[in-house]
Amino acid sequence: MNKEEKVNFIINKLEEFYPQIPIPLDHKDPYTLLIAVLMSAQSTDVRVNQITPLLFERADNPYDMIRMSIDEIREIIKPVGLSPMKAKGIHGLSHMIIDLHDGKVPQTYEELEAMPAVGHKTAAVVLSQAFGIPAFPVDTHIHRLMYRWNLTNGKNVVQTEKDAKRLFPEEKWNDLHLQIIWYGREYSPARGWDLEKDIITKTVGRKTVLDEYYKKLKK
Repeated sequence: MNKEEKVNFIINKLEEFYPQIPIPLDHKDPYTLLIAVLMSAQSTDVRVNQITPLLFERADNPYDMIRMSIDEIREIIKPVGLSPMKAKGIHGLSHMIIDLHDGKVPQTYEELEAMPAVGHKTAAVVLSQAFGIPAFPVDTHIHRLMYRWNLTNGKNVVQTEKDAKRLFPEEKWNDLHLQIIWYGREYSPARGWDLEKDIITKTVGRKTVLDEYYKKLKK
């Protein structure tokens, strides 16, 4: 298979597996999504979805959020980890949304990334999932699978994002990044990986990755 055929095979298979694509983080608007994505750094979506209802019960908009102290926010979100940094970020960005953006989450990378605790990936998730703006946020699953599928060199997430945007059609980015995340979790995880169930990697996978897998099986 050449690159184009591989890409088409991947797109078609992911469509088969995930015709309906659930968004992993529970939210009701761009602001609650932004907070949920920020909280998900080095945590799991399951854990975040357990904690956000407790936070949003107190404050589901920037105006209510800044009425809380950083310590109050931190106390609620402690189970998701990195709570001092995340609480400070949530409080700080809520102030910025009010002061600079009339209480609304902005819709550009520049404005989002200017906020405390908001990195490129968080901004990309918000742009794609809240506003439908084409973006390709790269998390650990996408980074792993793009390497396994021999579509990137695996050096870093910046390169992986560039390669994903170059190879996949722009109108598919927002669906694909979610489909790849779900596929990675269910069929191509980092641990406990069963290649027999992972039809995409089995078909288009990088030779060295497949060789390594089979070598381990023989041990």
